[in-house]
Amino acid sequence: MQLSLQELEAAINWWRERQPARGNEHALSAEVKVLARVYALMIVGHVHDLDTGRLDAGARQLLQTWRDNNKGSGPADLTPSSKNP
Repeated sequence: MQLSLQELEAAINWWRERQPARGNEHALSAEVKVLARVYALMIVGHVHDLDTGRLDAGARQLLQTWRDNNKGSGPADLTPSSKNP
């Protein structure tokens, strides 16, 4: 399944709402850190779409949880898609 950069941004924001930064230093939650690493690698590598099969199991599970909780909600460009099932 393909994941666009825009979808990843939406997933990160969804997780940030559920697991906000904590402490005086505003440390990211473990969930957000995992997805932020994927985001950084996509940005640095100029990747706009990524096959989720290339991600580790933890990142795939976080994305699947996001997808399961966002089916059919929100603007079309931010909802999970199945571009290439």
